[in-house]
Amino acid sequence: MERFTQILARYWGYSRFRPLQDEIIQSVFEGRDTLGLMPTGGGKSITFQVPAMAKDGTCIVITPLIALMKDQVENLCRREINAIAIHSGMGSKEIDIALDNCVYGQVKFLYLSPERLETDIFKARIGKMNINLIAIDESHCVSQWGYDFRPSYLKIARLRDLLPGVPYLALTATATPKVVEDIMERLEFRERNVFRKSFERKNLIYDVEFCEDKVQRIIRIVKENPGTGVIYARNRKKTRELALILQAQGIKADYYHAGLSHEDRSRKQEEWQKDKTQVIISTNAFGMGIDKPDVRFVIHIDLPDSLEAYYQEAGRAGRDEKQARAILLYNESDRRSVDQRILISFPELSVIRDVYNALGNYFQIPVGSGKGQNYDFILTDFLSKFKFNALIAHNSLKVLQREGYIELTEELNNPSRVHFVIQRDDLYKFQIANENLDGFIKLLLRSYSGMFSSFVPIDENLLAKRSGASFDVIYKYLLKLSSSGIIQYIPRKKNPVIYFIEERLDSRNLYFSVETYKFLKERYIDRSNEMLLYASGLNKCRSQILLSYFGEKDAARCGQCDVCRKRNELDMSAYEFDLILEELKNKLTDARLSMEELMEGHSFPEEKVIKVFRWLSDHEKILRDEFYLFYWAK
Repeated sequence: MERFTQILARYWGYSRFRPLQDEIIQSVFEGRDTLGLMPTGGGKSITFQVPAMAKDGTCIVITPLIALMKDQVENLCRREINAIAIHSGMGSKEIDIALDNCVYGQVKFLYLSPERLETDIFKARIGKMNINLIAIDESHCVSQWGYDFRPSYLKIARLRDLLPGVPYLALTATATPKVVEDIMERLEFRERNVFRKSFERKNLIYDVEFCEDKVQRIIRIVKENPGTGVIYARNRKKTRELALILQAQGIKADYYHAGLSHEDRSRKQEEWQKDKTQVIISTNAFGMGIDKPDVRFVIHIDLPDSLEAYYQEAGRAGRDEKQARAILLYNESDRRSVDQRILISFPELSVIRDVYNALGNYFQIPVGSGKGQNYDFILTDFLSKFKFNALIAHNSLKVLQREGYIELTEELNNPSRVHFVIQRDDLYKFQIANENLDGFIKLLLRSYSGMFSSFVPIDENLLAKRSGASFDVIYKYLLKLSSSGIIQYIPRKKNPVIYFIEERLDSRNLYFSVETYKFLKERYIDRSNEMLLYASGLNKCRSQILLSYFGEKDAARCGQCDVCRKRNELDMSAYEFDLILEELKNKLTDARLSMEELMEGHSFPEEKVIKVFRWLSDHEKILRDEFYLFYWAK
């Protein structure tokens, strides 16, 4: 264990592990397949990074989130740990070199999406690599019972044939008991081995507020809570509108969504991190990889799709373990919105075929071509050309991704990259023969290292500043060296990308499992209903509902959510309340009683029994029939 602590201190600067981290690390280091359930902000990445650092070889990290993948790679490289990511924004030559570097043992962490596991270039190299661990982030994606099922995750288990004996570490922040078992089965665990941290957040107050005017309520909440906060909304337009309303009230607010440029997103995120912005209003694009500990409140103006999503987003409050609030605003229009959302999230299969066909036409890909190719994708341009509804088109693309036909990324901020394709001796000869380029080549080599072995990110503006030349001059030099066969230069690209996993098919030949599609739709409806029950419930502790959903059935009431506070107003302990409730419930099980009969034979004073009775009646747990007899609501 001391070795792991030394690695933690040297590279991450921490003197001790968080709860559960050290147990997971020890299990993985011993070569055991391991499933770690750790809430958002619990430090999941440490559980595979530390044991991988303690062993020879490369750790493969599988994740569907390209933005998070790139963030983790950048963080590791800043700590002088060699890590690379392979994703849709890279060309085949770049991928080829990156995989070669893994084969020759120069890379400690290889991040990639599950779709990449099936590519010929990856399968040809994997057997030559020294792999010490396979870490699967967001592992709930492997289960059809999970809230973000991806069929590509089912292919991860095939790596066992290519890498026998290499342990798997599956990680997730949200998984129900059924999903936990499914993850281990789908990933072919050699033994059942689960480490779980309680989902209970004692410092986090869960509240649901029924209100018609949500915007005015948000203004009051923000003014009453001077700390940093996040407000989640479902669409991009609403984030901007709400930010402007709050700004007009003198609140330092900003908005954030995936449609903004990388520069805008980075700037807004940094200003919020540094407390220059008090409140960020965002879609669910905000939060991945962000670990700001002092968030005092998270507000949801719209219902999330599931309790998993809600728990994860609400859990971004109070990571410093000081008191924080998670507030869900709800009214009856939310119930109608859920019905509309189901229709939009699961387009008709005929519509999905039309979107796929339009996609091929948009990129001018002949049937039978396009496999393994990247295409810059501007959704607004696509929509204007083919007149699709934006949400239906987006969800159709997500289905096509889920079925393994394409891979869709949000906007990628891929910096310019340079790789020297000739050896140093040949480069020296070129410099002698081309004095006009010699100075620029020396500037490149002084500014960046590693360009002979791999593609290295560069910044043309930085080179311009150091050389005293303009951006255009630097760009022309790079193009000249590229056309001369000295370097490979890939200019910066910021567009979203669509990667064709399979060649373009005639849309009539697209295969969708109708049974799977129907099952996933039913599961989506079930999760939406669970979310509605949470929002509309008035008689069960919010924390208990969440913990029960994730398998913690015997959790105590939190005593601080909106439901518990109303119970606390009855001037009795939670223990007394629950005992009286149980007595009343037992009396009314399969029976209808008058008030006199209901009040007889209790072990508590009548005034306390009446208080509990009134509370249950107000919350429609005890009902009355036309004969004034009381019965328990089923």
